[in-house]
Amino acid sequence: MLIPKTKKIRNKRLLQFVAEHPCALNLLSDDWCKGVIQAHHLLKPYDGNRGMGMKSGDNNSIPLCQYHHMLVHDIKGNEDQFWVSYGLDADFGRTYAEYLYSKFLRTHVGK
Repeated sequence: MLIPKTKKIRNKRLLQFVAEHPCALNLLSDDWCKGVIQAHHLLKPYDGNRGMGMKSGDNNSIPLCQYHHMLVHDIKGNEDQFWVSYGLDADFGRTYAEYLYSKFLRTHVGK
């Protein structure tokens, strides 16, 4: 069965908006946040698909410091377990990305 292609959202202003927020794991761990905030494209997006060597759309991004961004990529695809290891729900990344995207749309679209 073929999966229909969806157009991925690419928006530099959205990525800047995401990176203006504190690290999603700030204050939740003993691993203090280190480095600048980056927009992490979810490995398991809430919207659309992701294939080998492809990143998810920009609407599937959350803010992570360089340190936590490196850690989430070191887990080799088990992003849900990464959130759980910090005491969060397995859907944390998807839920937060969807929230940030809706906030971006409410505050930035048409401006």
